[in-house]
Amino acid sequence: MSRYEDTIAAISTAASPAGIAVIRVSGPDAVSAVDQIFVSPVRKKLSGQKGNTIHYGWIRKPPEHISADAADEDRTDDKGSIVDEVLIMLMRAPHTFTREDVVEIDCHGGVFAAQKVLDTVLQTGVRPAEPGEFTKRAFLNGRIDLSQAEAVMDIISSRNQYALQSSVRQLSGALSGRIHEIRKKLLHETAFIEAALDDPEHIDIGEHLSELNSIVSEQKLLISDLIRSADSGKMIREGIKTVIVGRPNAGKSSLLNALTGEETAIVTDIAGTTRDVLEDQVTFGGIALRLLDTAGIRQSDDKIEQIGISRARSHAEDADLILYVVDSSECLDENDQDIFKMIRGKKAIVLLNKSDLKMIVTKEEISSYTDCTILEISAKNREGFTELEKCIREMFFSGQISQNDEIYITNARHTRALQDAYDSLTLVQESIQNGMPEDFFSIDLMAACDALGRIIGADVSEDLINEIFSGFCLGK
Repeated sequence: MSRYEDTIAAISTAASPAGIAVIRVSGPDAVSAVDQIFVSPVRKKLSGQKGNTIHYGWIRKPPEHISADAADEDRTDDKGSIVDEVLIMLMRAPHTFTREDVVEIDCHGGVFAAQKVLDTVLQTGVRPAEPGEFTKRAFLNGRIDLSQAEAVMDIISSRNQYALQSSVRQLSGALSGRIHEIRKKLLHETAFIEAALDDPEHIDIGEHLSELNSIVSEQKLLISDLIRSADSGKMIREGIKTVIVGRPNAGKSSLLNALTGEETAIVTDIAGTTRDVLEDQVTFGGIALRLLDTAGIRQSDDKIEQIGISRARSHAEDADLILYVVDSSECLDENDQDIFKMIRGKKAIVLLNKSDLKMIVTKEEISSYTDCTILEISAKNREGFTELEKCIREMFFSGQISQNDEIYITNARHTRALQDAYDSLTLVQESIQNGMPEDFFSIDLMAACDALGRIIGADVSEDLINEIFSGFCLGK
């Protein structure tokens, strides 16, 4: 795909009141376009300046938009031509994010002020950028590959420490490097087979089958490790779907409020107060949790409450984690027995709540009904939360999320491509075992390479590229 030949501009900062706003201009005419509207106190032109330099001055309307007299006047003219006082950052190709000439205009923040500066830039003939077009140009111009481009958006949308760290690693090329290594070895084997097919008199593929099978096994193992990381990756990015269950008045809503730090749920002494599912996103010890507070599970004739209980069961069925809140100040009943059955075989933590009161229910009693981890907490006083955080970390991330050399797949598109590559390599091994012709090895090896290429953008359609970047924000 060829480089873009036009110049684009957009506001790259949030559309809200702020101290500074940034308007980004990229393309072959970026410098000359801004030169038309930039006034320096010493009358210097940007076109004569070096890259990686900053220049102070003013943005004013292009000459054709002001009178001839005003165009030659000092910045203090009374014709209303001055738009804003600015700093200009000048960056020269190819040493920029897009590998094009880039000019960034730092103006005063605020929706109206930034828009006026952008409008002035567009009056020079520059066109508005499409969503994600700066990053798209970085990809098309070879500055980054497709997985790194997607990491840019992941960084912007990250909601917790681990999601941010994982995205930064992907942007730095951790995933790209792993994919390139695997793909390089598969391409080498494909080339060897093709050479053997072209010159069977001098190259005997039969003597190479054992080594080929070994190499394919090694690459399958590496791909399998990446696929297995997808579950953790999804939870890092989207959060662990955590459903809070328990019988009425056990303290479920109090736990939700304590974890979110807000009065998200109404808390009363009336059983059945929560009748629908309340959802909130919280970062708990650096781990993202999608918390769902559900209706208290009990036998009820109230039709509305029955709907809430049914929804609670449904959410618990596909939850990543269940927090079962038990009122330790009251004896267990048939509703608790029902919940014990519901959480059987699932990742769950039993929380003996109201530990600040006299505890009637003990860990020993609970352990006779379930083998889940049992913790004593007080949602009211936020006691026991350190142990809860540690327990969640152990259950999902083996105690910690390593960011030194661990790669987490956080993108569903990447997971599908990896699975396609794995399946193709499995076909290669089956062909070897069944004594199939060498052509089959080559076809399936290339299919695996193509699947891996979709991750880094080595083998993707223009439609897919447009679809990926259409989800980006303007100015990025």
